[in-house]
Amino acid sequence: MKPALDRHNGYFTLEETSATSGLIGQAMVMTALGERAVATLRPGDRIITRDRGMAILEDIRARQVQTPLVKITARSLGHNRPEGDTLLPAGQRVLIRDWRAKAVFGSGHALVPAERLVDGEFITFEACTNTVLYDLLFEDPHILYVDGLELASYIDEHAFF
Repeated sequence: MKPALDRHNGYFTLEETSATSGLIGQAMVMTALGERAVATLRPGDRIITRDRGMAILEDIRARQVQTPLVKITARSLGHNRPEGDTLLPAGQRVLIRDWRAKAVFGSGHALVPAERLVDGEFITFEACTNTVLYDLLFEDPHILYVDGLELASYIDEHAFF
């Protein structure tokens, strides 16, 4: 598996996962026009990213999958992170930049599947469900602001970085 490039900090290590990634339609993404639900985004929209500032959404793909979800309760990953209870597919990569990254992954930051954050109390598995997931496609992978979290955009694991 290849790393995703962060423009300011070098490379993040991607943790292995067999679970599906993507964003649910109700997730709120930070755009140039404010927060918008993923399902309302269109190619050409300007999305605010952590690593580049503004990036143009090139394409969006929707797919229906049966996948386990991870529920992250409000403020369980830090002050207002996430802002409210959030559901993510188990394989969606989350950027963590706190004590968890250092303690668990030996780095100041780590891009890890949501399933690796499950603690059984504040971050839990939800039932496997039929869900529509959206992949946001850009020229390069980015870290997006979604529901108060920092999440990886679609990462083609077969692409060369």
